[in-house]
Amino acid sequence: MLLVLDIANTNIKLGMYDGDKLKATWRISTGVQRMADEYAVMLYNLLKHEGIDFKDVKKVAMSCVVPPLMTTFNELFERYFKIQPLVVGPGIKTGVRIRYPNPREVGSDLIANAAAALNLYKPPIIVVALGTATAFAIVSKDGDYVGGVIAPGLGISAEALYTRTAALPRVELARPKKVIGDSTMAAMQSGLIFGWVGLIEGILHRIEEELGEKTTVVATGGYAGILAKETKAIDEVNPNLTLYGVKVIHDMNRE
Repeated sequence: MLLVLDIANTNIKLGMYDGDKLKATWRISTGVQRMADEYAVMLYNLLKHEGIDFKDVKKVAMSCVVPPLMTTFNELFERYFKIQPLVVGPGIKTGVRIRYPNPREVGSDLIANAAAALNLYKPPIIVVALGTATAFAIVSKDGDYVGGVIAPGLGISAEALYTRTAALPRVELARPKKVIGDSTMAAMQSGLIFGWVGLIEGILHRIEEELGEKTTVVATGGYAGILAKETKAIDEVNPNLTLYGVKVIHDMNRE
């Protein structure tokens, strides 16, 4: 079996593939201070809950945008699994031509998203990753990664409203009943949810205008389920897109 990981700033998403079948997924909080042994205990219990033994994991591939955790997870897999994980990054095949002056600037998660999208959808494609950051990855009709857009994420913006103001409360990120809020909480929810929908629609419109053609828009990330319901600009939601992209890249590089 192949274990794939998407190590992001807020959460770590894990998936177990048996061939082409995704058997299980898990999500845990990202903790830079956790030791490899702590993550190993967590992983052992997650696998055990699904009836999977450590010995069943034969290969590991991961995307990581939190540099301190690269060492931690390499140590974990080498010590407990006796496996050298494949890490999405410079020097490996991805199937994605990156049209940047410095391709190393592109996050490994965005590369994985592009690789997955190219395997699932017809380009041109825009992948909107709605997580800690709001990141747009643009793949041209020729299959090239031509650029992106990065904005703050919904969650950190909500937290900023709470921490940087004296009177505004911390609110649940849920759809309000109407746009015009009749309470402070409802007004904040409206600004956050519908404000982010406006951001998504506005940026997508400008990207397509610049490209000069209609694109397939795929949303992924923790907030995709909340926000995609509020707009017709998103064609599909794929919560496991990054994990699938890591698998696609792993399969390209296996000996």
